[in-house]
Formats: sequence, C-alpha cells, structure tokens
Amino acid sequence: MNKIRLYYILGGIFLLLFWTSPVLAADEPTYKETPEYQFLRDSMHNAFNTGDSSHFFVAVKALEDYLLKQGDLHAYYTQRCNEIVFQLNRQRVFEAYKLATELSKELTERKLDKEMYMAINMMGHIYRYSGNKESAKQCFWEVIRRMEKEGYIESQSSIYMNLVNIYMDEDPKEALKLIDKAASIASKTRPERLFDIEARRTLAYYVLNDKERFLKGYQAYKEGEEKGLTSVHGRTMEIYYLASQGKTDEAIQLAAEIAEDPYETQADIYAKAGRWEEAFKALKLGAEESDSINSVILSSSMQDIQRELRLYEMKRQSERRRFYAMIAIASLLLLLVIALVYIVQSRRRHLSEMKDAYQKILESDKMKTAFIQNVSHEVRTPLNIISGFAQVLAIPNNNVSQEERRHIADTMMHNTRIITTMINEVLDMSDSESANTLALVPMPCNEVLKKVIKDFCKEMVVPEERLRFETTLNDDFTILTQEVLLKRIITPLLDNAVKNTKEGDIVIKTTASDSQLQIMVEDKGSGIPAKEAEHIFERFVKLDTFKQGLGLGLTFSRMMARRIGGDVVLDTMYSGSGARFVVKLPI
Repeated sequence: MNKIRLYYILGGIFLLLFWTSPVLAADEPTYKETPEYQFLRDSMHNAFNTGDSSHFFVAVKALEDYLLKQGDLHAYYTQRCNEIVFQLNRQRVFEAYKLATELSKELTERKLDKEMYMAINMMGHIYRYSGNKESAKQCFWEVIRRMEKEGYIESQSSIYMNLVNIYMDEDPKEALKLIDKAASIASKTRPERLFDIEARRTLAYYVLNDKERFLKGYQAYKEGEEKGLTSVHGRTMEIYYLASQGKTDEAIQLAAEIAEDPYETQADIYAKAGRWEEAFKALKLGAEESDSINSVILSSSMQDIQRELRLYEMKRQSERRRFYAMIAIASLLLLLVIALVYIVQSRRRHLSEMKDAYQKILESDKMKTAFIQNVSHEVRTPLNIISGFAQVLAIPNNNVSQEERRHIADTMMHNTRIITTMINEVLDMSDSESANTLALVPMPCNEVLKKVIKDFCKEMVVPEERLRFETTLNDDFTILTQEVLLKRIITPLLDNAVKNTKEGDIVIKTTASDSQLQIMVEDKGSGIPAKEAEHIFERFVKLDTFKQGLGLGLTFSRMMARRIGGDVVLDTMYSGSGARFVVKLPI
C-alpha cells in the first residue's frame, strides 16, 4: 500500500510543481505573483501532501475558481488532474475514473483538443493502478503523440518514465531504450531530472544482471549524492548494491526496513541468489498483501457504486424497480469477485516444488489480472446499455413511444440475461467441481434432447427453426442421465454454435452403437483449426476475443460429460463448413 501511495503522491507533486510552472520566465502570468494566488496554491499543496481530504477539495475548488477567473485554462485543468491523483492516493478508483471521464467529456465538449492529453494521461494512471498494463501503455503513447503535436516537449520525459515502469517487468531492454529517450529530452529541457533518470537506468542494469554497469552507475550515483543530488530510487539502489556484493542477508534486512515493496524486492534478491524456497515465501507474502490491498480497493469501489445507486434512487423515485435491479447486479458482481478469489486461491494450492512454484505463482497472478480484465470488459458493455436506457426512461416527460419503450425493455432484458449467463457459468463451474455423484435414471433420449433444444431457444430468444434436430434413434431409446445434466452438456455447445453461425442452420444429430451414444452439434461458422482442438476446452480460452462470453462454456460441457464417463471433443475430421462438436455418452 505504501508503494502505491508513494508512486501517486510523487506523480501528483510533479503535476503540482511542473504543470503550474512557466515554460519561460517571459510567459509567466502576472497573477501568479499575487498574494491571493500564492495563498490558494499553498493551501491546496499542503492539503494534497498531507492527504487531508476535508481541506483538499475545498482548497482545490477555490484555486480552480480563481484560475477560471484569470482565464488560465491550462492551469485550471492541471488542478482537475490533481483531484484525480488525490483520489488514487486514497484508493478511490471509482471516483478517480468518474473524474477522468468527466474531464475527457468536458475537454471534448469545449473542443480543447490541445489539453486532451491531460485526460488521457490520467486514464493511463488509472489503468496502471488497476493492473491493466496494456491499456496504460496505449494511453501513455497517445499522450506522447499529442505532446509532440502540441509542442509540450518539456514534460515528455516524465511520460517516458511512466512507460519505463511498465516495460521494466516484461521487457527490460525496451525499458532501457525508453530511458535513453527520456534522458535525451530531459537533457535539453529539464536537466535537473537527469540524475533521477540515470538512477532508474542503474536499477535496470541490476534487473538485466549487468553487474559491471550497475556498479558503475552506483558509483556515479554516490558521486552525485555527495554533490547534494537526490533520487527517489536511492533506497532501492542501496539495497541492490548490497545484493550485488553477495551480502544477501544484509540486503534482505535493509529491504525490510526501507523498501517501498519489501516482499517483491526480497523475492527478487533471493531469486538472483538462487535461494528459491525463500524467494517463494517472500513472493507469497507479497501476493497475500497485494490481495489484501485489492480487497480494500474493491470494497471501496463497491461502496462508491452503492452510494451512486442511492443517489439515483433519491432523484428518480419513479424508477425504484430499476434501482433494485442495479442493486441485484452489484450483488452478483460481488459474488463473481468471491468466485474469482476462490479460483485464484485454489490454483495456488497446487504448487509443489519451490522453484516451479515461484514461476507458477507469477503465471497465476497474470491469469488473475487477465481474467478480471476480461470479466470487466464483458460485464461493462451490457451494464452500460442497461444504465443508458435506464437514464433515458428516467427523463421526465420524454416523448418515447410505447413501441420504443418495448424495444428498450427487450434490450435491457437481453443484456440482463447476458450478465446472468456469464455469472451462472462461473457459479456452475464452481458448483460442479464440488458436487457429489449424480443419481442417473433411464430417460427417452429423443424426447429429452428436443426439450433441451426448445428450452434453449426460449431462454436465449433464438428462433426454433434455426436449430434442426436429426436422429437415427427410435423414440423409445433410453439412456441413463438427468435432464438437467444433459442440458448442462448440450447448452454450451448450442450457445457456441449460435454465436458463430451468421447464416444457415445449426444441426443436432444423434447416433448410437452398442456401448456409446453420440450427439453431434454442427454449425456454419468459420471453423476451428485442428491444432486448437484441445486448447479450446481450457478455461477462459476464446479464439475470437470479440465474441461475448468468459470462455468457460466448452470447459464446463466437457467436465459434466466426463463426470458420467463420457466426453466432449472437436471432430477434426469434419469436412463441412464450420465446426462439429461430438458428445460421447456411455449407454
């Protein structure tokens, strides 16, 4: 938590000291010399640095009003950015996101494209805070492009260093190139930042195991320190210096005392020393602390969402039913988070050897982030649709026809089913892994399949004529099963076929041998490569990321079939257009 807070406080100080500073002395606005401005600025600075929210929001609003009266929009929007950074320091991600969205909307409405980079930069920080590194990188690169276009060259070095912090974990060599770029810009515009940039470069050499250049950089750092220069990376530099000299235990002790993220730093030092068991323990403690922080952030975000819903209820008394619907959605999201935490924790229990466990826990953390991002993406679109239509219906005296209201209601119900289906997939997956042995009874195969198909069409609003059932079995042919079990096996295959078939029919066929019943589902989609035949049955796998869903349907279908001695496979020999999935069940 200290590390996160320190990072954003540093970022906020940069906003306060740089974006409110002049580029040239001749361009300095005259109002900045007035006692009124200096009092407002210092009041906001003090409240920001101490984290005093009760005084900060009053002070920053007063300063913003003053800047608007002076007509300095650049300085005004800089303070708007400081509000966002302050909320991130308080771990109020939802509030920060709202402020960033409002800032972007306002800049667009006022056609202030020259200042739009501020909103994009704030979204980059929010994405990085939330663990979405790819989106954060896209934002920061876009900020650099806009800065170059508008001539904000002086502040580019800091944006490049934001990118360095992201690239360092995944591609240290690329991070070094970005450091070179930042140093080149700073040398021409802000030479006082060069010492801090070079300190970051020295830490990169340590990550790359380039001991010679690390020690050379460390010596340069100590020489600068003697001249009175300082760097935010100084404490980390001292820790890694001890580690580079083989003083592992001393480095570990110093990391525990002064490191911003002691567990991560200790894990890195242990790993480079080949002490894998201790590295694993440190990383595990860091992961537990990270999970605790994430829980606090999630809890805070949920509280913010619920507060917004209560305000919505007060303003829209006539829309109480939609309010309760949103509460239900928020509750379902909370259940989804619990299910995700359970999945992550269950994965960690499977670690065996210390070195392998060290690598696997890193992979598990990446999977957790990707899955949360996937769920967030999949849930956000239908939620935005429901919220948007709810706001339309809530407008007093809106001239919406009965037919349009019916269309809006159908659309909201459809998107509600999408969210419910995704959550049910996760919950059903969790339930199926812990369920007891099923009690199977003889049932007529054709009759059960027809009912499953009919129920699917009704629930998913799919015309029955799109699904064609063909069977070679007599109507009195029976199998040992349960209707709900067969439905759980077949429904994901039908849902997958509907999503991938734009034109043509979906065919369900049945055949039987002496010992095995085969149910085939054929679609008219683009097909699936044979090399992906097993990969598609893994959890959260989607060959087309633009398709809706969490990637659990095929996994769940196979799991249920195997529980009763059957299987679900992709027919790699199928020569028709699209793909054919085959359900094999024992007779």
